[in-house]
Amino acid sequence: MLVKADKTVNDKIEKLFAGLEETMIQTYLEGHMGEAWVDDLENPTAAQITVSIFTFYAGDHTSPAAEEMLNNIQEDVLIITESEGWKQKLETVHAGAFEKYSRYRFEHSSEYFDQTHLENLVAHLPEPYSIKKIDQAVIELPSLHQLSQDFTGNFESNEDFLNRGVGYVVMREDKVVSGASSFSIFDDGIEIEVATYPDYRRKGLAAVASAALILDCLDNQKYPSWDADNWGSVKLAESLGYKMKEAYDTYYVTTRKKS
Repeated sequence: MLVKADKTVNDKIEKLFAGLEETMIQTYLEGHMGEAWVDDLENPTAAQITVSIFTFYAGDHTSPAAEEMLNNIQEDVLIITESEGWKQKLETVHAGAFEKYSRYRFEHSSEYFDQTHLENLVAHLPEPYSIKKIDQAVIELPSLHQLSQDFTGNFESNEDFLNRGVGYVVMREDKVVSGASSFSIFDDGIEIEVATYPDYRRKGLAAVASAALILDCLDNQKYPSWDADNWGSVKLAESLGYKMKEAYDTYYVTTRKKS
C-alpha cells in the first residue's frame, strides 16, 4: 500500500536513496521542498520522492506498492532511478507513454571555478543589456515568468523566493531576456535553472546571468549545482567551469499512451 511519508521516516528513506547523487533528494530530506511516499511507514522497502517535475525511485522494485508508486505521478514528469529493476518496471507500466534520454551530471566541487573568469563574463556584458539580481521589482515582471515559470515557481510565493531563493537576469530596457535562478534549494546550495528568449540566444547572455548567480553562491558559501538536460547545456556549463562527470538515464513520462 502506498503511504505518504513524513519526517519520521526520512532516515530510512535516505538509506534507500544512498548512492544516488541528486540535490533534489537532499531538497526533500532537508525539508525545503517536495513530497515522498513509501510502501510502509514502519519499515519502508521502497520509496518515491517528488520535487516539482522530477520524481525519483529507490528500494525494492518488487514491493507490492511499486506499481502504485509508478502511477503516482502528474501528467508530465521526469523520472530518475539508478535501479535497473525500477527502470524495467517503469518501461512496462508506462509502455507507450515515455521517452528515455540522457541527462548529464557534473562534479560537485567549487574548485573548478575561476572567479576571475566569471567576473569578466559579467563585466563584459555589452550594451544595451544590464544584469540585475531578482528583487521585488524584477519578480513582478511578466517577462520573468513568461520566460520560465521554474525561475520562482517551486517556491510557495514570490516572498518565499525572495527569502530563500536567488537569481539573476539580463535585462533589455524593462524586459527580462535571459536569466539564471534557483530551481530548488538544499542546505548547502541551489539547483540552477537557466533560460533565454529565442530571439536573444547565442549572444552569451545565459553565460552572464549564470556567472552572476554562481559568484553570488560562492560568496555565500552555497554550491551552485548544475544538471544538464541537453548537450547545449553541457557546453554552457563547461564554459563556466563545471566538469562533466557522467551521463545518466532519464525518463520523460507523459502518462498518455501513444497510439
